[in-house]
Amino acid sequence: MARLAALIVLVIPGILAAYGIKLMRDTFFGISNLGTAPLWFQFVLGLALMVLGIGFFAGFLLRRDRKNGRVSERFKEKKAKSD
Repeated sequence: MARLAALIVLVIPGILAAYGIKLMRDTFFGISNLGTAPLWFQFVLGLALMVLGIGFFAGFLLRRDRKNGRVSERFKEKKAKSD
């Protein structure tokens, strides 16, 4: 059950990122998918969806790999110094 929940958590941002790429591609070819919204807004929305989707996916993988100890030294969390 936990693997299915993790899959769903990763699929939703992936779909949003793919839709963002589609919006940017359609803007490049002059196709409006948002009705009367200007094309520049469609491009910005697509860029935001793509960055958020990929960023969420990358953050999820980094967190999981940190927990399992599979990251290089530069990606490990630094311990806070106590004064």
